[in-house]
Amino acid sequence: MNEFSWKDVTNALSLANMILGLFSIFCSFCKKSHCASWMLLISFLLDMAVKTITRHLNLCSKSGAELNDFAVFTTFGLAPALLLGVDGPLNGFLAIIYVLAASFRLCFYSTAGISFTYKGLPCPYASCVLASTSLLTKGNTFILSCMTSLMILFMMDQSYYPHDEILESENWKKIVYLGGVIMLLLSPLSLTAFYCLMWSLSYIFFPDALWGKTACLTQQPLKN
Repeated sequence: MNEFSWKDVTNALSLANMILGLFSIFCSFCKKSHCASWMLLISFLLDMAVKTITRHLNLCSKSGAELNDFAVFTTFGLAPALLLGVDGPLNGFLAIIYVLAASFRLCFYSTAGISFTYKGLPCPYASCVLASTSLLTKGNTFILSCMTSLMILFMMDQSYYPHDEILESENWKKIVYLGGVIMLLLSPLSLTAFYCLMWSLSYIFFPDALWGKTACLTQQPLKN
């Protein structure tokens, strides 16, 4: 494929990611939280593939970046917030705060260009934690509210997280990703949710020890 074709592929994957987010939102409104969470886990893995192709082939276009930004906001900003439901004022308020935190992070915790770190917890990881928690607790509102509050704090935090180049890094990281894909396709949702939750929490609490390099702390942040 030439460069133009690969740009089309990445744009198509970003569009697919956004469609999954829209379906997740629809499922949340239909009170099918397990379906909504499952689609967010698929989006979590798909987003990594999009970023890998973009970085590896050094693809950069204004339209592609705008499409990806909108897909990230829809799938990892709006859709996870609706897992809380909007039945009560507290849940609705927390959902709004989550969307605002994701928007703030995408708009202000970013710089142009390629970088080796993220400033604040990347939205896909926060989304993965909430989707996994929803599946494991069968949509328990209290636990989801606690986890949502925690994810908001991590996204707003100005700490640096390493660039998650899982598909371009050590072999064990590629195995972790492949394991997530296989489990999502073949394993029970509860086991898949536990796997993705442990994966995301390890990135949150042990970012440099497991997923990055010490040198990354001196770099500039990247939006996601």
